[in-house]
Amino acid sequence: MKLIAAILAIITGFFLISAISDFPDWGDPDSPANSYVSSYYLEHSMDDTHVPNVVTTVLADYRSFDTMFETAVVFVALIAIAAILRVTRKDLAKKKEKVTKVYHPKNSLITKVAARLMIPYMQLFALYVVAHGHHSPGGGFQGGVILGASVILFAMAYDLKSAIKRFKEKTFIVLSAIGVLIFSGIGALCMFLGGNFLDYSALHLILPNTGAVMARSHSMLGVEIGVALTVMCGMFSIYAHLSSNGSMKEGL
Repeated sequence: MKLIAAILAIITGFFLISAISDFPDWGDPDSPANSYVSSYYLEHSMDDTHVPNVVTTVLADYRSFDTMFETAVVFVALIAIAAILRVTRKDLAKKKEKVTKVYHPKNSLITKVAARLMIPYMQLFALYVVAHGHHSPGGGFQGGVILGASVILFAMAYDLKSAIKRFKEKTFIVLSAIGVLIFSGIGALCMFLGGNFLDYSALHLILPNTGAVMARSHSMLGVEIGVALTVMCGMFSIYAHLSSNGSMKEGL
């Protein structure tokens, strides 16, 4: 199997390297990306979507199909790590590993108080980043990372068990899946209303007091919420499994 994998990797690498000569030079102003695509996004973003943040327009609208699968990749990573590392009580009983007592931040009152002060502001700012990503730097990925970091900070300041009690394992797995379903569900709803998949302009038929342009703006917020859910849950799940070697008991 290792030999086959090595051969496939070499063949794939050969094809990738051979294709480099077909790519435009770095920064070539005459390349298709710079001549047509980028200029269209910069010139028509406001007219097409009523969103001044071009980055959000590109990620959540113009190339939303790609972003949806990026969100799905985060969910798949969560499931894959859980499937590989998660251990049951029977597995732990068989191992009977001795746990060495070491100093942990949870023993520090300063760490606990600092975490309690920081976490509410982190989460509030994360919600702002998600909701205001249309008009300023931010969006679902950035807001989701901040939300995930706030939960991880709680787990590190106290312990993983305390974090799991408040944010149970089944809960963050389900929420991560719901985030992907929100994204894909909005796309499917566009099709049911007669548009193309993820063509948000079709949603003006069900969104009150909106035209085709504003429907694209409002729909992007729903998409960003789905992304934020998946990223937040994915981050915490990956941390929880890696820090506890799959036992979900003792973290860092």
